[in-house]
Amino acid sequence: MLEKTTRMNYLYDFYQSLLTPKQRSYMSLYYLDDYSLGEIAEEYDVSRQAVYDNIKRTEQMLEQYEEKLLLFQRFQDRQRILRQLKETLQTSKCGDETLLSLIDSLEKLE
Repeated sequence: MLEKTTRMNYLYDFYQSLLTPKQRSYMSLYYLDDYSLGEIAEEYDVSRQAVYDNIKRTEQMLEQYEEKLLLFQRFQDRQRILRQLKETLQTSKCGDETLLSLIDSLEKLE
């Protein structure tokens, strides 16, 4: 569950501008502020089922955006390469070729 929450938080960060104000609000309250479905329903004077349906639909939309745009995947790839660069620089046992290769990989992501 924590992994899904983390993924949804990242997807929300990347794609929130593509959502409606109500979708942004529901997702923010549910994932960022840790509101329950009941608390959100009470705040918006709708049923818990309506909140649940909206959140599930929005999650699917976020996954579809990621499938097409790959912003989160590219972010993860950049983070992985940066970690490798840091590790490589800290050990300093590799040649310039390894560093250049990692930098090339980063450039290709852009």
